[in-house]
This record gives sequence, structure tokens and C-alpha cells, in this order.
Amino acid sequence: MGPYRAVLSRPGALNFSAAGLLARLPMSMVGIGIVLMVRALYDSYSLAGTVSAVYVLAQAVCSPQIARLVDQYGQARVMRPAVAISASGLVALIGCALIGAPSWSLFVFAVLVGSCIGSFGAMVRARWSHLVHDGRQLHTAYSLESALDEVVFVIGPVLATTLATSVAPAAGLVVPVVGMVVGGYWFLSQRGTEPPAVPRQTGTDAAPRRSVMRNPGMIVLAIVFIAMGSIFGATDVATVAFATEHGKEGLAGVLLAIFACGSLISGLLYGARHWVSPLWIRFAVGTVALVLGTALFVLVHTMVMLAVVMFITGFAIAPTLVNGNALVQHFVPRARLTEGLTWVGTSLGVGVSAGSAIAGPILDVHGSHGGYLVVLGSGMLAVVAVLVALRTLRAGTATITASREVNPSTPPADDPEPTDH
Repeated sequence: MGPYRAVLSRPGALNFSAAGLLARLPMSMVGIGIVLMVRALYDSYSLAGTVSAVYVLAQAVCSPQIARLVDQYGQARVMRPAVAISASGLVALIGCALIGAPSWSLFVFAVLVGSCIGSFGAMVRARWSHLVHDGRQLHTAYSLESALDEVVFVIGPVLATTLATSVAPAAGLVVPVVGMVVGGYWFLSQRGTEPPAVPRQTGTDAAPRRSVMRNPGMIVLAIVFIAMGSIFGATDVATVAFATEHGKEGLAGVLLAIFACGSLISGLLYGARHWVSPLWIRFAVGTVALVLGTALFVLVHTMVMLAVVMFITGFAIAPTLVNGNALVQHFVPRARLTEGLTWVGTSLGVGVSAGSAIAGPILDVHGSHGGYLVVLGSGMLAVVAVLVALRTLRAGTATITASREVNPSTPPADDPEPTDH
């Protein structure tokens, strides 16, 4: 744990990482909490799934735009009102559901919540990039945050499900409100570690501020992360179906927690070591390893065997996500880092929503086996995208390294994971 103690000992690091963990609870609880609440109060899976999908879509469309404003005006200035609007919208959504308001009102407030929720995961990583100028330590910090993401996804869905089924249908959304407000404002109050805002240049000499998605490397990452998200989304619903087919529906959450635990452990182990292979190679290898592991889901026939395969396959998740987030810093200007990281996180979320939506109808006809075939198809898309774009990934990571050979004074913070490591 030495490398983690070293990065967390930096002034303010432990506080903003802990606050960021609490502020990220909504990302694993709001979607499933909406489904559980609407399903119980309106007796409609269709309405529940649609409201949740609208929330995810609003988040996917608006989060990168919020991130662009964060880079220009600062985290606190943009996110303080955004958190207030999003939390108020979630409270209003709960209130409408409890009084049985017309279904259109649920969609209105779902859009409001998703459009202003932002991405605290991206902002936490942006703070690490601002605070840590050593490539090895930044690799450790990113690995820590990916491990904490897995903690959120281990605890969040189980907590939301337990509260919604054992306490009250809306109880699963109360914790996200608390996490959003308490964690969000705690995080935003820590101004000492906030990255400086980079205002947009104005005047006749100002260069146009183009989207970071014009970079070919970012396009590749977005496609791969959408495919990876589809793997996770389809796995979620297929695993529920698998457990139900075996008469153990209540253990579906346990299986998914085992999947996330494998990722949590690997993320911590991965971040504690300094790796010598180029970043783009590690990202490609991790993607292939994840797909090979999930391909085995189609072959298992018992709960125990699925748990074992999921645990082992989970070891490929966190390192691949760590490497993907590190690649962003090669493809976007330092002043646009929050925007770039948010696009990657948003792509993953879109993929999760798409994977579950595609797998749902197939599950109705072909059962869990059909759902795991969707997982396999999503994985094949991810592998093809990575292999086809290897030259793009390599060129993108080589640009900064080459610039340093010409100008050794280039600050290391722009390239946390140089290829010559």
C-alpha cells in the first residue's frame, strides 16, 4: 500500500478523494433506484425503464457540456448551482412518484436530474492531474479512483435494491440525494486542490474552441468505451435472468458484486506497480482480456461456475479503465481534461444503457444465454475497434513523448504515463 499512502499524503488529496467517493454514489444508484421506485408505484416495467433511459440520455448529452464549462470557469463556480438543480430535481421526481403524478412529470424531472448531475469522477481525476506531476504517482492515483468506482458499483446497487424492497419504493433514491448534496458540496468546498480555470480566449487572434471529440484518439476511446459499457449493461440483465432460471434470483446482486470485487482487487494491485510496457499496448491487451473472459459467460451452466468466471474476468476491468482514462491525457489539451474524461465516462454510461436495452427483448425470447450472446457481440465490437485503431492509439501517445525529446522542459503532468516507461 506504499504507493497509495504516498499519493494520499499530498495536501488535500485524502479529503477530495473521500468527498468524490461520496459524490459518486448517484452514478450507481439513481438509474436502478428510478426503475425500482417507478415499477413499484406505477406497476409498469416499461415506464420504469423508459424514465431511467431518459435520465441516462440527458446525462450523456449534457455532462460533456457541463465539463467544458467546468474547464473554462472552474469546478465550484459551475457545479454548485448544478448540484442544487440536480438534487432538487431528484427530490421532485420522488415526490411526483409518491403522489402518483402523471407520467410526463417523471420524464421532466428525470431530464432535469440527468442534465445537471455532471461527472464528479472526471473532476476528481482532473484534481489528481493538477496535484500530481509524477507519471508513476498519477498512475497510482488513477488506479485508486478506478478501484473506488468499483466500490461504488459494489455497494450502490445492493443498497438501492435493499432500501427499495425492504423500506420503501423511494428509499433507494434518498441515499443518492444525500451523497449528491453532502459529497458534492464537501468536494466543491475544497478550493485549494481545484484546478485553475482556463477561460476561453476572445478576440480576433483567438483560436476556435473545437470539441475534443475531433481528435481521432478520442473517437476510438469513445467507441471502445461504449462497447465496454454495453458488455456491463448486458451482463447485468443477463445475470439477473441466469439467477432467476436457477431459482436463485436473490443471488443476482451477489454475482454482480463478485464481478466488481475482482475489478476492485485488480485495480488496487495494478496501481501499486510501475509498468514498463507502452500505455496503448496495455489498453489493447486489457480490452482483449476482458472480452475473452466475458465470452466464457456463454459456456457456464451453474451459479458457482459463473461466480468464478466473473471474479476472474473482473480482473481485466479496472486496469483497462485506468489505461483508457490515462490515454485521454495524451489526446486532449491539459486545459480540456475534464471535458475529455467526461466524454469517456459518458460513453461508458451510454454503452451500459444500450447493452441493457438490447439484451432485454432478447432475454424474453432466448433467456440468459441470449443475453450473454449480446455481451459477446459487444466485446467483439470493442476488440475490433481497438485492433483497427492501434496505429491511431500509438501515434497519439507518441506525440507528447516526441515533443519531450525536442523540448525536455515539457511538464510531465501533460503525460502521466509516458510510453518510454
